[in-house]
Amino acid sequence: MEDRIIVYGAAYSVYVRAVRLALAEKGVPYELVEVDVFAAGGPPAEQVARHPFGRIPAFEHDDFRLYEASAIERYVDEAFDGPRLQPESPKSRAIMNQAISLLDSYAYRTLVWNIYVESVSKPREGQRRDEARIAAALPRAETCLDALERVMGDGPWLGGAHFTLADCHAAPMFDYFRLAAEGAAMLATHESLSRWWERMSARPSMLATRP
Repeated sequence: MEDRIIVYGAAYSVYVRAVRLALAEKGVPYELVEVDVFAAGGPPAEQVARHPFGRIPAFEHDDFRLYEASAIERYVDEAFDGPRLQPESPKSRAIMNQAISLLDSYAYRTLVWNIYVESVSKPREGQRRDEARIAAALPRAETCLDALERVMGDGPWLGGAHFTLADCHAAPMFDYFRLAAEGAAMLATHESLSRWWERMSARPSMLATRP
């Protein structure tokens, strides 16, 4: 009997896409059920039942339920056949986890909300950019990119020599960040990350999960 795998969330979501990238890289078929957590009445009750904070993504594998993107990504890697997405050595795995934590704690809000949303999403919807917010975010974004390049070291991927969940986690953030003129200009000054983005953006999983 084939596994029943469902991802609950929105295709545009950075974290939903990170989970979908992991599934695609493993070659695991799944169903995406769209959930609007920004609906007028708030997150749907059924999503709150899946995720106590009404966030996305949520995940089901048969009768097993899980939420939080990084936990889902690790489960996907460990529960299904396919290429390994986490390093075997403790040190390399720690570097991967450090990159993921850096992305969650510092990069996501800076790159996506404070730069992409303000520079691209709001003007597209007829709203004014918050220039002060963008200006305040740029130095922090520079720190994030510098830190990620240091974590990369000489490796072609964020976790080092091999493609890992860190790349799945980062790619959706950078796909939005680069759409802002400020983001594109900053990324261009970081050679290692620019080369990483060229490799990452060409992967079939990125094309398959494009919002």
